[in-house]
Amino acid sequence: MTALSSENCSFQYQLHQANQPLDGNCLLFLIILGKILLNILTLGMRRKITYQNFMEYFCISLAFIDLLLLVNISIISYFRDFVLLGIRFTKYHICLFTQIISFTYGFLHYPVFLIACIDYYLNFSKTTKLGFKCQKLFYFLTVILIWVSVLAYVLGDPAIYQSLKAQNVYSYQCPFYISIQSYWLSFFMVIVLFMAFLTSRAEVIALVQAVRMTSYMNETILYFPFSSHPSYTLSSKKTLLPKFIICFLGTWLPFVLLQVIILLLKVQIPAYIEMNVPWLYFVNSFLIATVYWFNCHKLNLRDFALPVDPFVNWKCCFIPLTIQNLEQTEKPISIIIC
Repeated sequence: MTALSSENCSFQYQLHQANQPLDGNCLLFLIILGKILLNILTLGMRRKITYQNFMEYFCISLAFIDLLLLVNISIISYFRDFVLLGIRFTKYHICLFTQIISFTYGFLHYPVFLIACIDYYLNFSKTTKLGFKCQKLFYFLTVILIWVSVLAYVLGDPAIYQSLKAQNVYSYQCPFYISIQSYWLSFFMVIVLFMAFLTSRAEVIALVQAVRMTSYMNETILYFPFSSHPSYTLSSKKTLLPKFIICFLGTWLPFVLLQVIILLLKVQIPAYIEMNVPWLYFVNSFLIATVYWFNCHKLNLRDFALPVDPFVNWKCCFIPLTIQNLEQTEKPISIIIC
């Protein structure tokens, strides 16, 4: 593995050079195709919502860019050597385009995380009031601006330019790039989840042991006993933390375990694979849970303007109420709509 770094520390990433022959373009095609199918499956499985947010638009744009990359690889692989608009394209451009995409994806983790966090905070605090069409246009332009800005940075950075230019000398090699941003972002989220679990592990274990499943209003629900202690209110962060952990891990536990394995084994995944729609929705759920938890005293579960998660129903989670004739329950309970 070779590490590239700019003297002015303008970016951080790792370069892994594998002596893979250009005949491996078929393998690259299959990898990108598999990623696109995973993106489509994830987008198809998500909860259909009318709430507009930045992450939804960016996930769709990422799926589109992946599809565009696959089309370019297919065309170049089929024609092998052709001229378009005065530019000659050969099979070596497959590696070049993949490298550029890898760099671009690698630098997107922090900006996307930060902008999504700001977006949820502003929507939660209701500091911005835009019309539906204006909001759609704003998110669309924001996504376009992010892609153009990061791509311009990648193409304009001298160190990246030199690494791409080196392909003309070592054309038998096709290096792929590992983003340091995704590593630290994944490390941060896993550590936060671990610390949150340690803080409320007794409550989490107690809730898991008390969980039951039943049917309520034609929906399958999980419910837990709800403490009636005066100081243990719904708006208490201590109350909500274990419930948020259970709800989050109930959806994303396999993905969390995968992140732990990747971090422990220091698995190097190319940036064009690592930036994908399931990863973005995982980050999205983490951000929504964090915003809910920090603003739990402001929660209004009847407010449909609250951030909506396509995979975790935070809005309908943990609503204290008494259900008549549900195993003759006398105490309030907490509900998770599955």
